[in-house]
Amino acid sequence: MTSSGRTVLITGASSGIGLASAHRLLDRGWRVFAAARRLENMESLRQRGAEVLPLDVASEASRRQLADAISTRVGVLDALVNNAGFGEVGPVETMALDQARQMFEVNLFGLIGLTQLLLPQMREQRSGRIVNVSSIAGRFVTPGAGWYGASKHALEGISDALRLEMHRFGVQVVLVEPGLIRTGFEAVADDSMQKHCADPIWGSMMRNVSAGWSEGFLKGSSPDVVANTIVTALEADRPKARYRCGRESESVLVQRFMPTAVWDALVRKRMIG
Repeated sequence: MTSSGRTVLITGASSGIGLASAHRLLDRGWRVFAAARRLENMESLRQRGAEVLPLDVASEASRRQLADAISTRVGVLDALVNNAGFGEVGPVETMALDQARQMFEVNLFGLIGLTQLLLPQMREQRSGRIVNVSSIAGRFVTPGAGWYGASKHALEGISDALRLEMHRFGVQVVLVEPGLIRTGFEAVADDSMQKHCADPIWGSMMRNVSAGWSEGFLKGSSPDVVANTIVTALEADRPKARYRCGRESESVLVQRFMPTAVWDALVRKRMIG
């Protein structure tokens, strides 16, 4: 897929991976539609020529409003980058189901809901590319992040199904699986982290998890690493089904070939103590 004149919608474009990806695609001549809740944080994109639009991905009305705006302005997109998402942390036993549902609402249902609105035009045009930003947490889960990992596992599964279903229509579906990236994810999850760190049963584990995250994200990769991978996923003539990128993303390969009991022992030693 060549970049000149191509159109792309990027969700979650107000910070981190989405913001970096939007700038990178503008550099390469794409017509960029940037969507997020915080319009003021996308002013740098607007100044460079991106078309900035509001989106609360968990809201059906907001998704439809965005899809209608895209249809009016451009008709059919060449590409969609589903990047919007968030995470909270806590033990499976104690995390409120409402919190878990909200993660699924954003990371899975809202993402797919927007895709469903934009996909028919791509299918009818028999071309297009969808990049879903997942995580290495979509391939394996660590203590304290079970519900977040479950939402990303679900995204991996639905993306596999969509890739198979859309193949005969010429629409390609790609997963990008970042490792530890300096996006401020740990700051967003800090309230839930601190709450569970004070738990009389789970506090010790969550304090170990918190310390591990602080160290890991401090050494994490730049969002630009993911942005460059997204560009590759969009512009490759024959994209791979999955692209791993960033610090510790190679852990996916290690985990795949390691006996579960050995992997579990290593994770427990590192994160539970």
